Amino acid sequence: MPALTNEVKNIKSPVARWLRATFPHHHDVQADYREAAGLARVLPSSTVALGTQGAAVDWWLRFLIDPTPSVRLAVAGLHTGRAPCERAGLELLHDLGAVDDDGNHAGPIRPAQFRERSDEWWARMSYALALLVELYRAARVYGSRLTQLGPDSRASDLLGLANDDEVADLIAMRDLAVEQLLPGLPSGPVATGSTFEGSVDLNADADLIVGGVLVDFKATQGRARPDGSRAAGLTRADIDQLLGYVLLDYSDDFALHSVAIYAVRYGHYAAWPLNSLCAELAGRPIDLAAMRQEFAQVVRVELPNYRRASIVEGHRTRSPSIRPT
Repeated sequence: MPALTNEVKNIKSPVARWLRATFPHHHDVQADYREAAGLARVLPSSTVALGTQGAAVDWWLRFLIDPTPSVRLAVAGLHTGRAPCERAGLELLHDLGAVDDDGNHAGPIRPAQFRERSDEWWARMSYALALLVELYRAARVYGSRLTQLGPDSRASDLLGLANDDEVADLIAMRDLAVEQLLPGLPSGPVATGSTFEGSVDLNADADLIVGGVLVDFKATQGRARPDGSRAAGLTRADIDQLLGYVLLDYSDDFALHSVAIYAVRYGHYAAWPLNSLCAELAGRPIDLAAMRQEFAQVVRVELPNYRRASIVEGHRTRSPSIRPT
């Protein structure tokens, strides 16, 4: 199934084309965000694996905010069998209460039970979960650190895969979130890793929904400056991803009234009331319910047609030409 994050980056996709045509006025939103976010406050060393690190801090933030987060994607990743670490993974997930004695998913975990664990354990555990999810999501897992483990590896070996720089970086990002993110979140029901009605059409799950606000975590470094610092950026794809989440909630099940981005390395929390953001991006007031219906048509009809045509064209391109003899 196609994923929202991929489709908004592909400017040929009907999803990206519709979003950019419907909401074309993004420059002011981007400029305001860049100015407010400022410079990065936590930067990684060269030994940090940035993709996995971003997913790891996402997990840790969920554990800080959600009293009962699900780690079902990590369980699903382990059960793909794409890495020889089943024993180690099951041991860790069982310790968390995520699987039962038979290795089956046992429901959400309760981070409060582990509050006495060290910061290093939290960092390494979050990193291990990020690696397991990669087994589920990544098209290729060649080079994954999980391949360093064998069938007899234990949970301690899995927890040892994050290097010391990654542990320190994760702790620094956690500390910044405690200072800058947590106080700014609204009160109300909390859900992490939520899927939408439209997620059956276009794979998408939100980092955090709290009190009617959808929050997306971004751990990117931003743009390098001559002095070695980093400046924040908000790409068109970042904006479209937020819009996509909202529009995939076809029946407004989550009653979202705002969207937000938390820039993890900047300690910057930017929130926008949904109606005013959509009106600014569209250049006019919009009917969100009608927009959701239009978007569902794009996702359910235009996107499958585009993907089928792309597959046919790919086969045609790869097939050797046949010349008459």
